Amino acid sequence: MTSTSDPRALRAELDSLTTEAFRPELAGIDRLATLDIARLMNGEDSCVPAAVAARLPEIAAAIDAVAERMARGGRLVYAGAGTAGRLGVLDASECPPTFNTAPSQVVGLIAGGPEAMVTSVEGAEDSADLARADLDALALTPADTVVGISASGRTPYAIGAVEHARARGALTIGLACNPGSALAAAAEHGLEIVVGPELLTGSTRLKAGTAQKLVLNMLSTITMIRLGKTYGNLMVDVRASNDKLRARSRRIVALATGANDTDVERALTEAGGEVKTAILILLTDVDATTATELLAAANGHLRAAVTAGGS
Repeated sequence: MTSTSDPRALRAELDSLTTEAFRPELAGIDRLATLDIARLMNGEDSCVPAAVAARLPEIAAAIDAVAERMARGGRLVYAGAGTAGRLGVLDASECPPTFNTAPSQVVGLIAGGPEAMVTSVEGAEDSADLARADLDALALTPADTVVGISASGRTPYAIGAVEHARARGALTIGLACNPGSALAAAAEHGLEIVVGPELLTGSTRLKAGTAQKLVLNMLSTITMIRLGKTYGNLMVDVRASNDKLRARSRRIVALATGANDTDVERALTEAGGEVKTAILILLTDVDATTATELLAAANGHLRAAVTAGGS
């Protein structure tokens, strides 16, 4: 691990990081018109997708490994500090309403705990021991995946999480925004999305944060596609927990089946609100019990269940 408490050594370390580089050509940014600053920032952001695209083969390999473990009952665990940790918690918290996952299936850990989501918890990111304790509370298994997230690639909490998880036999991914990072080196799958120096020196909630958000979107979304949580590009495992999502459920069933509103409502009522079951009822003309059995036999993959029900 590259952490050090020597201020001079730490400064030298930061000076070597691409994400921390000073850009003298932007030293007068505070004197520019607001529109000019916005144009500069927008131009900076436009380079992020290309940086992600350069690492798509590595990202895809990591996703396939995650999906294989989750298909065996494993969990996806994000671990990071500051902005990186918040992005992990955000991605994890959006999986239950989007893909009907259990809250324990995709977990976000942030150095310092829930309090750190809204305020700085001093020293938490510097503690690998804290990461180990947070992971031990989850009782990791070899079926689990731990994703360490750190723009610098040197955050002790993220590196400690990956090292501890790997020692426990879990799959590990290190997501960083600097080349040659300690985090990527510590993980089985190192993903380094190099976006270059920030508009504001060292403010890695900007391009680096955007890059991390894009990759986390891919990790969770494509994993869920591989696990059968979608039917085509429809979110058929959506959890209808409010009026908007109930309306979305009706729309998804209609789009998947071409059925009219009356039949959609009937099928959803028979299915107890379960979108997959309702679609299967309409597409294969079976009752709710049979549809549920077909889905169970297909491990929740609606397309396979439709094929089986129509045979």
